Amino acid sequence: MNHAVLQVLNPERVEVEICRAEELDHRRGLTSELDEMWSYVRRKANPRWLWHAIDHHSGHVLAYVFGRRQDTVFLQLQALLEPFGITRYDTDGWGAYERHIDTEKHRVGKEHTQKIESKHINLRTRIKRLVRRTSCFSKTEHMHDLVIGVFINRYEFGRAV
Repeated sequence: MNHAVLQVLNPERVEVEICRAEELDHRRGLTSELDEMWSYVRRKANPRWLWHAIDHHSGHVLAYVFGRRQDTVFLQLQALLEPFGITRYDTDGWGAYERHIDTEKHRVGKEHTQKIESKHINLRTRIKRLVRRTSCFSKTEHMHDLVIGVFINRYEFGRAV
């Protein structure tokens, strides 16, 4: 049984900084960095991925979802991001992004995903379940998603859960 935990920040509460055209013509609307982060449940042969999106300029988490590294899970994240009206997606170019993001809105390259990669380091430092070599792991997908979800809700969304 695949339990998915979905959380999203309320789009009305997100502040988007839009610069004047003469300042930065290329920066109109909201730019989001997307990436997926590997961990596992019970044993490494049972991978579990945290897919998340952040605002490129502020670094705030916009939405996240847990699941396998499959297109269907990415499409869940993409649906959560729809209300934000994102005008550009920065990714590492993994296949699901290539298949489901319009090419005119998609920018590929590690130089554009530095904030989300930095967020991975912070998450791995603070949540031992996300460390690749650890004795701390979840026995069920539900607990895995719950522990990481509570952390994200507390520190990214400011919600005491």
